[in-house]
Amino acid sequence: MLIHALVAAACVLLLWPAPADAQIFAWRDANGTLVLSDRKLDPGAETYAIPGTTIRSTRPLASPKVTSVYEPFVQRHAERYGVRPDLVRAVIQVESAFNPRARSPKGAMGLMQLMPATALELGVRNAYDPSENIRGGTAYLRQLLDRYEGNEELALAAYNAGAGAVEKYGRAVPPYRETRDYVKKVGKAAAVEPAALAKPARRIVYKTIDIIDGKPVPRYSTERPASGDYEIIEQ
Repeated sequence: MLIHALVAAACVLLLWPAPADAQIFAWRDANGTLVLSDRKLDPGAETYAIPGTTIRSTRPLASPKVTSVYEPFVQRHAERYGVRPDLVRAVIQVESAFNPRARSPKGAMGLMQLMPATALELGVRNAYDPSENIRGGTAYLRQLLDRYEGNEELALAAYNAGAGAVEKYGRAVPPYRETRDYVKKVGKAAAVEPAALAKPARRIVYKTIDIIDGKPVPRYSTERPASGDYEIIEQ
């Protein structure tokens, strides 16, 4: 079946004119589903060369049975940080297709593909732990949404290419094909039109600061705190 799938993929790829050779990485995920990609996201993936082609990879849609396993974590951390659950799910789908063991060639890890430095900064000790990974990825989305005043399109661009790239191009989506495709894919997975990404509906998120181990840790909620100081963030 693997050979048949690779042959079929190669036939499709040959319809796209391109001068460079490409490679297909093939492996089976935890559910036994065959995954084909142009990136080696699994250390045990087998490599197949396809001469004279390039590959445009698409993450397989995770089944409801798989996504339901992580839904409690999505709901918990989306509420905690005031991020739309649909957006968190969409990032997970596009980044890893809900594979908690996914690892990119650049070292991004887990469901939301956290880079080691980002995971460390967010206090994620085990990026392959689903709850920790989703917490870290959602917290990072929250930071980017704050930075870009609730603009999901720019937050997603920064999640993919880095905030430095977004700033470099005047706080706009960088003209990188990968980044622009990424923003579109996440928007589609989140069932949001591009225009809605650029101008999300306004809502109120409450930001408070907790002191943990002597360090300030921001908390976000859509519910008004019963006591203490807080900052209102309108989106």
